[in-house]
Amino acid sequence: MTTDQRPLRADAQRNLERITTSAQVLFAERGTRAQMEDIAAHAGVGIGTLYRRFPTKEALLTALVRKRFQEFAVIAAECEEISDPYDALATSMRRQAESVVGDAAFQLAMMNIDSFSWDGIEEDKAALNAILGRLLERAQAAGAVRADLRVEDYGMMMCGTTATMYFMHALPEPGWRRHLEILLAGLKPT
Repeated sequence: MTTDQRPLRADAQRNLERITTSAQVLFAERGTRAQMEDIAAHAGVGIGTLYRRFPTKEALLTALVRKRFQEFAVIAAECEEISDPYDALATSMRRQAESVVGDAAFQLAMMNIDSFSWDGIEEDKAALNAILGRLLERAQAAGAVRADLRVEDYGMMMCGTTATMYFMHALPEPGWRRHLEILLAGLKPT
């Protein structure tokens, strides 16, 4: 929430939470086939309430992704407290990946399906990248990760991991975990 926005009334905040929770559930079940009318019904709110807050499905997806980026920043900031530089970076990636297991809306957005719009997320992404940049610089200074690794690489690796989650979610042993561990091993200097 920016400083120019007023806090929501308690009932409006509850409606917002029900809408976003329902959207996550229905996007997980149906992917982009989830309909706004179904999300409103699942949340127990009127369709007008949903459309006043989110005029399009893309706006709703953007809000969900924005919330995830904010959560990722909290995770990354917590990982800054880990003393081992490589472990701090790897733990951040693992915890962020764990946080989106089953979140098909986020996984789809990371794969850029249906031309996902990033409008409104830039600030949250920049805040996350600032923390990730510090984690990365510390690991590079310690010689724990490749010197040519960039913050943008982190995002690409997470996108690849979430794509693996989405397409291989039905496997008995989730393939995304193996995928992520291979990526993490590749971060180490040769």
